[in-house]
Amino acid sequence: MNTLIVACRTIEDELNKAIDETGCNYPVLWIKSGLHLQPDSLRECLQCELNHISNVDQVILAFGYCGNSIIGLKPPNYRMIFPRADDCITLLLGSCKRRDELAGDSGTYFLTKGWLESESNIWSEYQNAVKRYGKKKTERIYSIVFKHYKKLGVIKTGAYKLEDYLEKAKKIAGELKLQYEVLPGTLEYIRELLTGPWNSDKFVIIDPGETVTMKHIYGTHGHPLDNSQCIIKNGL
Repeated sequence: MNTLIVACRTIEDELNKAIDETGCNYPVLWIKSGLHLQPDSLRECLQCELNHISNVDQVILAFGYCGNSIIGLKPPNYRMIFPRADDCITLLLGSCKRRDELAGDSGTYFLTKGWLESESNIWSEYQNAVKRYGKKKTERIYSIVFKHYKKLGVIKTGAYKLEDYLEKAKKIAGELKLQYEVLPGTLEYIRELLTGPWNSDKFVIIDPGETVTMKHIYGTHGHPLDNSQCIIKNGL
């Protein structure tokens, strides 16, 4: 079966490692990570790419819901598979349940290399705010933005040298007045996305010409299905 992967650059290191580990040789079409902050633009970009894909039987969409940006997508003449996950953080932690366990009641803002290197991230936004408003006003703004967060969790995925990013993460935690912590990640969910089987509650299969709807994600009664029952804590 001819298969193409469409993936977010945010998880490039992790996806490439999972591809190596599984021996999966599917080609990858990368989508720039900055679009995850603009769900409508991301949806438009993804649909444009889907419309131009040909000579494949299926597309593996390595994206989470990302602000419902995948609602409305329609694969023209091939089936599409995507994980039942609110965003890439859930992919890198293994499940929504695991994400909630690690976040705890105090609230955790998660970071990876992919987020730190994305076109628009919390650190670049903070620095831009300091330039625009000054340090004191920016601190007041971010104290409101992060009032529900107590920790900054750096996810250790094993896809790169974490030490190269720890100092930057510690600096970000200090500026945002958050506790700093390294949290264990996993590539298992991504490996499953690459290899299947996909007939579990962890994945959604869209037939050729079918449109992704709220029902695919949230079920018939508007409630999240088993593996999507977690709060979007990063807004990414």
